[in-house]
Amino acid sequence: MPVALIIGAGDYIGAAIAKRFAVGGFTVCMGRRNGEKLAPLIAEIEATGRKAYGFSMDARLEESVVEIFEKVEKNVGPIDVVIFNVGGNVRFNIEDTTTRVFRKVWEMATFAGFLVGREAAKHMVPRGVGSIFFTGASASMRGAQGYTAFGAGKAGLRSIAQTLAKELGPKGMHVAHLVIDAGVDTAFVRERMAQSGLDPNAMPPDTLMDPSSVAETYWMLHQQKRDGWTFELDIRPYRENW
Repeated sequence: MPVALIIGAGDYIGAAIAKRFAVGGFTVCMGRRNGEKLAPLIAEIEATGRKAYGFSMDARLEESVVEIFEKVEKNVGPIDVVIFNVGGNVRFNIEDTTTRVFRKVWEMATFAGFLVGREAAKHMVPRGVGSIFFTGASASMRGAQGYTAFGAGKAGLRSIAQTLAKELGPKGMHVAHLVIDAGVDTAFVRERMAQSGLDPNAMPPDTLMDPSSVAETYWMLHQQKRDGWTFELDIRPYRENW
């Protein structure tokens, strides 16, 4: 049974990706900082007859990333797909962006992406096959007021993804960067909208992106034949102004 490793398996996008790949016949391995929070998702997936495993990890720490890859490869099986889905979306005016905030977001978005991409390559290159996907954002492509830290972190992640695609593609690995140019329907996004004076419940249908739409896009990317690989794909709701 093929194995998918989702790093940054939160309650929304990460969970949707895990469930989609499980439905597709994958054994799903998931990592997040508080691994115990994965228990309900693991139970949900296993109730359908599929296999799922959860791990506590900090993708900003080299030893943690190395350990998880080794555990999965040794105890579960060869990893076929790695999806890096760590967030880091914060908003501060430049005057209020502390060095601690900037460094932490860079570690989450860029440094962690480097660590995950490197470890994925170490295991996949000898096999000559594998998919390595990175979750990007609008900030990956363009700066915006209040997003100095997030923009720098996500732009750095995009550069890592592009470099890996050029380096690893000829060795059989499909590397892709998915730009989510939208607000995703999560509790965090709805809370931020409410704080800005908007009523998220009054929006027209499909104004926010359903996490399952992200998951379907990743599934599609993994199904591509290597004579037609996509490196970068941007997705957004029909009402998004871009």
